[in-house]
Amino acid sequence: MKTTACIILAAGLLSVSVHGKSPAPVVIPDNSAYILTPKPGPEPRINGARIFGARPGSQFLFNIAASGERPMSFSAVGLPEGLSLDTSTGQITGRTEAIGTHTVEVTATNNYGSANRTLRIVIGDKIALTPPMGWNSWNCWGRDVTQEQVLSSARAMHDKRLIDHGWSYINIDDGWQGMRGGKYNAIQPNDKFPDMQALTSEVHALGLKLGIYSSPWVGTYAAHIGSYADTPDGQYHWIQEGNCNENYRFQLPGGNYMKDRKRVRYHSQYSFVENDARQWADWEIDYLKYDWKPNDVAHIKEMYEAPRNTSRDIVYSLSNNAPLANAPMLVEYADAWRTTGDIRDNWDNFSKIGFSQDRWAPYAGPGHWPDADMLVVGLVGWGPKLHYTNLTPDEQYTHMTLWSILASPLLIGCDLARIDDFTLSLLTNDEVIDVNQDPLGYHGAPLVNNDEEAVYIKPLEDGSMAIALFNKTLDPRQITIDLKKLGFYVDQHLRDLWRQKDVEMNGHKYTATVAPHGANMYRIYPGNTL
Repeated sequence: MKTTACIILAAGLLSVSVHGKSPAPVVIPDNSAYILTPKPGPEPRINGARIFGARPGSQFLFNIAASGERPMSFSAVGLPEGLSLDTSTGQITGRTEAIGTHTVEVTATNNYGSANRTLRIVIGDKIALTPPMGWNSWNCWGRDVTQEQVLSSARAMHDKRLIDHGWSYINIDDGWQGMRGGKYNAIQPNDKFPDMQALTSEVHALGLKLGIYSSPWVGTYAAHIGSYADTPDGQYHWIQEGNCNENYRFQLPGGNYMKDRKRVRYHSQYSFVENDARQWADWEIDYLKYDWKPNDVAHIKEMYEAPRNTSRDIVYSLSNNAPLANAPMLVEYADAWRTTGDIRDNWDNFSKIGFSQDRWAPYAGPGHWPDADMLVVGLVGWGPKLHYTNLTPDEQYTHMTLWSILASPLLIGCDLARIDDFTLSLLTNDEVIDVNQDPLGYHGAPLVNNDEEAVYIKPLEDGSMAIALFNKTLDPRQITIDLKKLGFYVDQHLRDLWRQKDVEMNGHKYTATVAPHGANMYRIYPGNTL
């Protein structure tokens, strides 16, 4: 029950409630002239990850991502015992104890033909064998996020067919938390999230997965309760004192929220980590963003262990500004970790983040991914008032190209329900996504990275190589690819990944014109062969 003081405070705030509020009108520019990605054809094409990890006995959910006209049917040969395929949706579910690597041949069929692909299902200790791909609520809705907005994005990911290209996680960031209670005395949702179990069930029914947010502080960055408390029964002083809004967010009457919220960002002695992990498992949560600074070893290990005592595989993503000195420990205990503070939609911020990731390269790989933060494309705003990204179209190509070759998790930060055609084209280029999702999991390495340009390479599992050219200046720039200097000694083809077509080379060289603040991305194939 809400305290009287919180009810009184809430009475003055209900007029700004986001429940049922229509999205504010936003001018979305027509960037259709910048679209490079060809639209998928009607025939089937299987996309997304070629490898997927799960722990023995855990609840299993994998969606075969396939573009092409519907209806479409699916088949799979070689599934480990305990797993089954829904032939109409492509969802693989169940539980299996069959430890090891299982080679599964999956097929998608529609009226235009069939497509086949090999999927490796690895049952063992590691999950997140490729960088997670999904959506996070923070960069559009901030602390005001609601269940309706999360469902809207989940439905849009499904209905706009992002799911066909490997996008799978729908992650709730800070702002969902109410008070402690329930079966485990765990964090319960506030009134903006009236039924977390129903939310999870609907997201899973779409073939998607649901993520959640917490912190080992007493209060989170947005001043909601965290996974620690000052009292053994899990009470929070600001709620008992009535210093909260209608959703139990810390707030002093007449105070400055932006300054006052820092008062609750501290560690305490009473841990409710096990309580919360059990509740998330009951809700069938699939992803956790655990957020505080600095990330210390004790709190990292505690939350690493708690979900492993349940039957859920919960991707464990740490935030924020992970210390480089902790990198060997992060590889052992986290599936992903934020290497930066919060990203913003301007060139100086996102390019500084993206081009400073090189120091993390030795620590990237299957099951442990340095995270350069979310994609600031489309409608963003960090609260109810959204705006179209301040990045130019060419800067957005740089953003997606760089994050893909770095093998960073790809988490969309915009309002998916109002996604425009240009943004959709950025997020549905399967040949670019394949570089990010390559099973080797190599972090792109710079051949050149100076104030004017950068050239990154990334070896791929099939023997080919991805190469990305970046222009950091405000004028068009020519950059040359020399295959001999890259060590290729047999004839190669060069494929423009954004345009999805091969280009003509001048012998072993290719000179590209790269737009201001723009990027070009290629694949050199087949690679050196025996």
